[in-house]
This record gives sequence, structure tokens and C-alpha cells, in this order.
Amino acid sequence: MSAAEAQEVKNFLLQSDQQFRQLAEQHHQLDDRLHQLIEKHYLSDTEHVEEVTLKKRKLALKDQMERIVREYARQHSRAS
Repeated sequence: MSAAEAQEVKNFLLQSDQQFRQLAEQHHQLDDRLHQLIEKHYLSDTEHVEEVTLKKRKLALKDQMERIVREYARQHSRAS
């Protein structure tokens, strides 16, 4: 699947799949918080742990979303 096709599937899923939309929203919220932390000149130990945790959670959400995209593409390429 090309990058353009993957983006097309993601856009479709954002419109039609509640679970995918929720994962995307969570990913966006984590990204916003991560940017808040990155903008600071100094992070406390707690903030540093939060930063690392946010990055891991964001990656896990992205992986879940990519699995959904691949599964959707796989199912619909067979149907074509």
C-alpha cells in the first residue's frame, strides 16, 4: 500500500470508524501534552518520566491505528 493509499484509508476511517477516531483523538491529546513538555527549558524528574511515558503511549496508539489501517486495506483489497 502506498503512502497516498494509506492516508486515504486513514481519512476514511476517521470519518467512519469510532474506535479509529478515538485512538486518533487520544494520540492528538498526548501529542499536545508532549509539545507542552518539550517547550519547557527544564523538566523535573516527574515531567521527564511523563515525557517518556507519553512517547511510549503515543507509539502504542500509532501501532494500533496502523494495524486497523492494514486490516481494513487487506479486507477491502480482497473484496475488489
